[in-house]
Amino acid sequence: MAKIIPFKAVRPSPDKVGLVTCRNYEDYSAAELAAWLNFNPYSFLHVINPAYANVQSISLDKRFKGVALKYKDFKDENIFIQEERPAFYLYEINTKNKIFTGIIAGTSIKDYQNNHIKKHEDTLEYRVEMFKNYLHQTRFNTEPVLITYPDSIELTTWILLKKQNEPLSQFSTTNKEKHTLWKIDTQSDIDWLADHFENIPDLYIADGHHRSASAEMLYKDDKHLGNPNLDYFMSFLIAESNVKIYEFNRIIKDLNNYTKEDFLKKIAQHFIIKAKEQELWKPQNKFEFGMYLDGNFYALFYKNEKIKNDSFLENLDAQILYDTILNPILGIEDLRNDERIKYIPGKQSITAIKEVIDEGNYKVGFMLYPSDISEIKTLADNNLIMPPKSTYIEPKFRSGLIVYEL
Repeated sequence: MAKIIPFKAVRPSPDKVGLVTCRNYEDYSAAELAAWLNFNPYSFLHVINPAYANVQSISLDKRFKGVALKYKDFKDENIFIQEERPAFYLYEINTKNKIFTGIIAGTSIKDYQNNHIKKHEDTLEYRVEMFKNYLHQTRFNTEPVLITYPDSIELTTWILLKKQNEPLSQFSTTNKEKHTLWKIDTQSDIDWLADHFENIPDLYIADGHHRSASAEMLYKDDKHLGNPNLDYFMSFLIAESNVKIYEFNRIIKDLNNYTKEDFLKKIAQHFIIKAKEQELWKPQNKFEFGMYLDGNFYALFYKNEKIKNDSFLENLDAQILYDTILNPILGIEDLRNDERIKYIPGKQSITAIKEVIDEGNYKVGFMLYPSDISEIKTLADNNLIMPPKSTYIEPKFRSGLIVYEL
């Protein structure tokens, strides 16, 4: 049974919401970041990146305190306003290719601990600790965990009905997305939605494993303070069929001292190799891989006799690539920290891989077929962990749109 709660959100004033919200901080190049900070005084980037010109020269502790102070400034200037009563929110993101619609709510730390909110990715302890310290210092979060729920005709019908109401805010962004937010605050709607999720046995984290782990760590450290908001973390709940899952492709700096010919012979032990020359070929099915090497594309087909029908993790394409090529041939053991490997989201054209390799800093690139939600759920149900950077999942939430205070 999944427990969700409404909460008293902090959000941008309606006339400034399009100016305040921003993409994830890490999505901006240095030039973009400087431009937004110089020319948009309302951007939430000012909050999450205070004193940005000197950000590399100050400690994390001072930076987090600066975030808290700048957030207070935004509230004092009425750029942010506090809701008077708890509410759920309905949020729609309309992109060029897809419309995403989900529910913003508080989800239970106890459900997370009891594995009713299931995970499929491992976390890095230092990142969890760092974000926990961030939450402890700033006392707010604006990046919800993306969580999927099973498709429900009843819930889909309810959402369509609520979308006919006047939205709380609506705005477009420079990357040509349209964002719409509705507030769900009548007691009957709140009760109906909470009751509906009470009948869902399990939820699944799609994106945000470090954020949820940090929320749990903060709960353990600070629950003695008696703040009920610590019992929950903000989530964006979306139907399984509504998420978009891309692969993460890989580029490698060298062939681990193999010649091209020897390298091809090595991978031929596990794959049928077909030269595609200049054709921009990408996998069409599971157990297929694309490769770009020395100016040419190749199709790699995993040999069927190697497939193990009873092993969920070993049948995952990202794991197959690691077990057959990246580790034994190219000598890459630590997928998170080895500087010889870089990851490119599958939503980018494979020409991006070609261009990077043609520039000479990388030697070989691999294109994967994206996982689907059933693979993610199967791994989570069996307490298995995907290799790092196995999935790039959309939608991506706008920072500063909804703030959950701690």
